[in-house]
Amino acid sequence: MGQENHVDVVRSILERHSSTEGALLPILHDVQDTLGFIPSEAIDQVAKGVNRSRAEVHGVVSFYHHFRTKKPGTHVIQVCRSEACQSMGGEEVIGELKRQLDIDFHETSADDRVTLEAVYCLGHCACAPAVMVDGVPRAKVKTSDVSHLLVDLGVIK
Repeated sequence: MGQENHVDVVRSILERHSSTEGALLPILHDVQDTLGFIPSEAIDQVAKGVNRSRAEVHGVVSFYHHFRTKKPGTHVIQVCRSEACQSMGGEEVIGELKRQLDIDFHETSADDRVTLEAVYCLGHCACAPAVMVDGVPRAKVKTSDVSHLLVDLGVIK
């Protein structure tokens, strides 16, 4: 999607929220849900649309880990970093994902196929450690599951 399409998408989102008081977060969520990320030009456009400075909107985007300013890979893997998941082996799962993908959190693999993100509770504490793959939760993930997960995504053979 080109930059001009981004402008049209953001314009439409701003119009949809024009009568909503305090709509900055819903607008940013809509932009990311639609485009997959929040491009720099969208930050400027949203700031003008909600009568805020670019710095204020950028501050919100950079504060919340959920928002991304770069286009994600084809697949997004979110790994829970909460205490429950850590205590059940989440750090080992994270290490295995980083090792096999050769990326860190908030990075995308060189082939643009996978983006790895940290999240701080997926709401599956009883089934820890939890991972979300393309919006679908996976529970009780073990390091031995990582290869299977990446094969299922077509990332490795």
